[in-house]
This record gives sequence, C-alpha cells and structure tokens, in this order.
Amino acid sequence: MTRVVDVVRAVVAPLSRTRAFRRYGPRLLPPVERALARSTRGRVQLSALLVPSLVLHTVGARSGEPRDAALMYTPDGSGRAIVAGSNFAGDRHPAWTANLLASPDAEITVRGRRIPVHATLIGDDERDAVWARIERQWPGYRGYERESGRVVRLFRLQPVRRGG
Repeated sequence: MTRVVDVVRAVVAPLSRTRAFRRYGPRLLPPVERALARSTRGRVQLSALLVPSLVLHTVGARSGEPRDAALMYTPDGSGRAIVAGSNFAGDRHPAWTANLLASPDAEITVRGRRIPVHATLIGDDERDAVWARIERQWPGYRGYERESGRVVRLFRLQPVRRGG
C-alpha cells in the first residue's frame, strides 16, 4: 500500500503546484473536506488519502469564535506534528496561523480522535531541516513558499495533557 501511495503522490504533487490548483483548490477543497468530516465524524479526510492530515481547532484571533482548518501535517516524533501555513502559495498567511500566534493552545483531530496541543512557531535555525522533512513526505512543497513571496509560518504541534 505504501508503494501505491508513493506513486500517487509522485503524480499528484506536481499537479498541486499548478496555477489551476492554486486558483481552484482553496475554493473547492475546504468545503469538500468539511462535508466529509461531518459525514464521517472526523474519521475520514480527502487529503488523508495522500498525506497525513488533521483538523486544527483554534479560536479566531479577532473574533474569538471557534475555527477549524483541515491541514496536511508531517509527523515529527513523539506524537508531534508539523504544519505549514502555505495557503496554496497565496500572498497572505492563512488565518489559522494568526490564531495560533494569538493563542497557541489548540486541539487537533486525527482519525476521529481529538487531542489538545500546544503550538510553537519554528524558528529560523530549524526551518531548512523542517522543510527537508516536509518535502520527504510531499516533494516540492517548499515551492509554495517561493511562489508566495513570503516566509511561510511553520508550527510544531505538541500534544499536551488536558488541563495542563
């Protein structure tokens, strides 16, 4: 199965970097992900068919309202996850990154299991190594950073015990 996923990734990864994907992906994928998550109670994500995926649950930095974002993540050992605010190579940071900067305590749902996490912005000293790890999973992903004209925010999500 891993070999099949690797082949599919090798075919799909270049398509995800096309102008058409960057234009239509942000409009089409989030509603599909939300509908699938609702119908499966968070157990299935479309993006998870190709890469490890999670739903990030934050509080809006300005609104204070609950916000959810379906994201690709890269495992970082001991249950930690790395997420990148690539925003489909858009010129603005995705809102969920501002939410984590304002309130780094959040939750994630992975395969239907909700887990409290603490987010840490990854510093310049680690960026190249973290990007290399991400690109082993999804080749060419850092291209979003180059195309966006901004420094993509990278976060490490560390599981924490509830109430602590």
